[in-house]
Amino acid sequence: MLHEPLTRRNLFQLTAAAFCGGSLWALEAPAWRRDVSTPPHNLPQPKRALAPLLVDESGNSIDSLDDWRPQAKSLRAQWQKYLGTLDRSQRPSEEYEIVSEEVVGNLIRQKITYLSEPDLRVPAYLLFARQRKPNSLRPGIVALHPTTAETIQPIAGLSGPEEKQSAIHLAEAGFVVLCPENFLWQNAESYDQAVENFQKRHPGSLGMSKMLWDAQRAVDILSSVPGVNPHKIGTFGHSLGAKEVLYLTAFDERVKATVFSEGGIAFESTNWDAPWYLGQGIHQDDFSLNHHQLLALCAPRPFLVLAGEEGRGAADGDRSWPCLAAAQEVYALYGQSGALGLFNHRQGHAIPLAARRKMIEWLTWGLTELD
Repeated sequence: MLHEPLTRRNLFQLTAAAFCGGSLWALEAPAWRRDVSTPPHNLPQPKRALAPLLVDESGNSIDSLDDWRPQAKSLRAQWQKYLGTLDRSQRPSEEYEIVSEEVVGNLIRQKITYLSEPDLRVPAYLLFARQRKPNSLRPGIVALHPTTAETIQPIAGLSGPEEKQSAIHLAEAGFVVLCPENFLWQNAESYDQAVENFQKRHPGSLGMSKMLWDAQRAVDILSSVPGVNPHKIGTFGHSLGAKEVLYLTAFDERVKATVFSEGGIAFESTNWDAPWYLGQGIHQDDFSLNHHQLLALCAPRPFLVLAGEEGRGAADGDRSWPCLAAAQEVYALYGQSGALGLFNHRQGHAIPLAARRKMIEWLTWGLTELD
């Protein structure tokens, strides 16, 4: 049986099935999780048709995980072909150098550097609680910063308002947090120059391929930090950083839980066509890839979108639900429909207190309560 393209009508049908059929999620989930899993009554029509996820290359319906896995492998290969790939044999070791260390309240903040590619060092901050139980392992978070000339300083608590100091809040909640600097600010006077430098080293690869590589290197490093449980790694990103965590989670199964804040899931919501992301190829008539596929590749791991709805720079909101609702069909195959959700704080391109609390609750649940 062929699946119809995603429409307003069958969006309602699939979400009803996801939340009411074959799952006790709606009955058993705590209130703080239920309020992220129910889409609005009046879903917007996606501006770009979303290719059906649960139909194989022969047009047959996918009704089981055994049938889904080859489809997932195919989608991952299609995306990797478009992004371009870096040579994994060039992956450096997990060694890092501590440049400085300071006490910040109940936390320790270390500035470190490590190799992202041969001869290319990345500055980063590592934050963790001063008091630790002997021989205990704690979950880790790769926290990726938004677009700002200050790069990792606000997220790591060295500048800016409290709202932007996400790594501080996560470390205070008990996580070990790594905040690496994005390559766009490394040895380049502009974003375009940073992309040009990268593509000279890796012809045919897109900017997002570099961001994915670097995010995976951050997971390598964090997993090697003493006291970190390498099997309990999560990720958080805001704006630019959110874009990165979508790709990181889709392509790296070491990531067990994710919070994506105001990155703009839909292509039309933000500047995905910039050369440091996906380029102009996404506007071609024959381009069939879309982000509902990457969300599906994240299944069944918890993935939460924090949305600001409207206001200057707001990138996610009710308009993000078509991609999520489509991917929930795949989450439903795992019996985890409620592990993919959206919290709409409706306060623009920001991380207000309510969103911060949801972020910490979500990552705590995904990394300490789920197996």
